[in-house]
This record gives sequence, structure tokens and C-alpha cells, in this order.
Amino acid sequence: MLVAAAVCPCPPLLVPEVAAGAAPELDAARAACTDALGVLAAARPGRLVVVGPVASAGPETYPEGTAGSFRGFGVDLDVRLGAAEGAGTEQRLPYALAVAAWLLERTAWSDAPVEGLGVGESYPPELCARTGRDIAARHERVALLVMGDASACRTLKAPGYLDERAAPFDEEIARALGTADTAALTTLDTGLAHQLKVSGRAPWQVLAGAAEGADLGGSLLYEDAPYGVGYVVAAWS
Repeated sequence: MLVAAAVCPCPPLLVPEVAAGAAPELDAARAACTDALGVLAAARPGRLVVVGPVASAGPETYPEGTAGSFRGFGVDLDVRLGAAEGAGTEQRLPYALAVAAWLLERTAWSDAPVEGLGVGESYPPELCARTGRDIAARHERVALLVMGDASACRTLKAPGYLDERAAPFDEEIARALGTADTAALTTLDTGLAHQLKVSGRAPWQVLAGAAEGADLGGSLLYEDAPYGVGYVVAAWS
């Protein structure tokens, strides 16, 4: 059963070494992510599953110890998912899960074993929900760290340029994540999410499936759109 969840954005800019001189601009987001991970630890899960977007349809699994890095951003920084021991695999963490690994290392996570799951933009909502239900059923006490961004179309300089539909879409996302509204997450408009370059749609719908019957409450810890991209941090417990 799902006992807690943390929802965090996944831009590599969350990592100060990547953001460099712009790092202070996301200090509030980092602090909120730390608070959300604290909610996970307080729930004393037996397993933590990190869910994030990947380039393929997915699902892709990443065992504990899978390595990742931010060398693609010109930063000599490596991370591992969970325990520092090697995972015996040549897989590399996608950037969203590498950011999650960095967050876990930053908070010295040691409260439960960790595994990763990647789901892509084309992964259908019904399969997302089924995947979430399967995750929740596999462990007696499971927590989720769910990575993903809202729209990338909030300003003229945003990666997807300005789209007037982005702000209201993100407002509804923040409301749903902040209140643990699984029905709203399950019925997100996948076509509009694609047009607005929302990376979190599939991971959030996995969360919605995992939370079915768990009776969790939500708390919105952060919502903003630096660089024209919607970032939301929430905790469910």
C-alpha cells in the first residue's frame, strides 16, 4: 500500500553545480523538495520507488545503485540511485531520475531501499494507473518520489514559447497535486499536456493509480514558473 508520496520538479537546474550562478533562483524549490522528502522518511516506508519521465514510452526499470551523471551539462558530477553499491548494470539514469538521485543523496536518504521507474510521454493513462496499482500492491509499505514538470509554455522565453492555456493548466495541476485529487490527475488532458510540453503527466498518473484506496491527504509546498516552466512540489501522507 502507498503510505506517502513526494512530488518534485525534475530540471537539472535544481542541481546547484548545473545552475551555477543562477542557483539561488531555485533555493525555495530545493528547500520544498527537502521538506517533501522528509514526509517520505516520516512515513517509514519499506520501499521507495522513484518515478520520472523518460524519452521512450517505457516503462523502464532502474535497480538500486544505478548510476547517472550531469556531465552532459558540462558538470563533473555523478550520482547513484539509493545505495552507493554498483547495480551490476550498464544502464544510466535519465536526467529526471538523476535529479531524484541527487535529491536523495542531498538528504542522505537511508530510510528504505530504492528503485527507479521511467514512464514516457506516450504511456497511456490507463497503463499509468495500472502500473501505479501494481507498485502499491508489491510492497506492504511503499512510498513514491514522483518527478516531473508542468507546462514549459508560461512565458515568451519558455522552452515552448508562451501559450495562454499553460497557466490555467498548471493551476489545476497544482490544485490536484496539493489536494491529492487522484480523479483529476487520472483524467488529465493528454493531448493538451503534450502541446504544453508537460513532462510530469505520466508520472503523476502512476501516482494516482498507486494512491487508489490509500486515503492520503495532500499539501502543496511550492508552485512557481521560473524560466517559464511550471514547477510544483507537493507531499502526500
